[in-house]
Amino acid sequence: MSGHALKGTVLEKIAASVRGRIAREKLRVPAEALRARAARRQPALDLAAAFAGKGPGIIAEVKLRSPSDPALGLGLDPVAAALAYARNGARALSILTEPEFFGGSLEIFSAVRGKTGLPLLMKDFFVDVYQFAQARARGADAVLLIAALLGKELGGMMKEASALGLSVLVETHTEAEMEAALGAGARLIGINNRDLKTLEVDLAVTRRLAPMARGNDITLISESGIRNRTDIKELAALGCRGFLIGTAFLKTGRPGAALAEILGRRYDPG
Repeated sequence: MSGHALKGTVLEKIAASVRGRIAREKLRVPAEALRARAARRQPALDLAAAFAGKGPGIIAEVKLRSPSDPALGLGLDPVAAALAYARNGARALSILTEPEFFGGSLEIFSAVRGKTGLPLLMKDFFVDVYQFAQARARGADAVLLIAALLGKELGGMMKEASALGLSVLVETHTEAEMEAALGAGARLIGINNRDLKTLEVDLAVTRRLAPMARGNDITLISESGIRNRTDIKELAALGCRGFLIGTAFLKTGRPGAALAEILGRRYDPG
């Protein structure tokens, strides 16, 4: 998407904030130092492999707030929430690291990494290759790249992330973005049911875009607005292997129990 198309949107505001943050972080920690730390990490896990088993593969998300719900995770311990997800059937964890709009941090990510062996998706607004070195230095297995944000830079950013061993989940919301993801050779494609320009959510987005991936060796992930097993069953029938869910779990105040319920499992309180 062009900068003009983003103008005035929530996504543009977030992207501007991220660019300022990364400029400051580059002054504090050089990229070379991050790459040296990344080289000492264990090899990244393959995120796609997490969805190879039977049943729905849930990427359970930790975020303390969002532009659409500023009080979403108020009072929640993000590390405890991540561990509750891990005990109750999550195939992978998505940890928001964007601080201003989502209340995340690299420190939260590191704390979760130190306590679980599940694949970790660092979810931020990636606009600079420096962030990939940050991700691997913190032990990330995967990153999320937003097609609407990167536009023509998508392919190059995918290659840079892959070169560091990261799995790349490309997030799409329109037919043009799905075509761009397929054209760039994406193997993990997320369909975000939330419009990042208006924050409106509609599962019809997955219904519309999922058929475009048929006939390709693609692992499809439906993101946002998934509330129950009925939603999962419908989306799985469209070809989705994974489901990224955060808000529906976090709103309950008992995210691990909510995950167990959607999977039809006995809750493990730990």
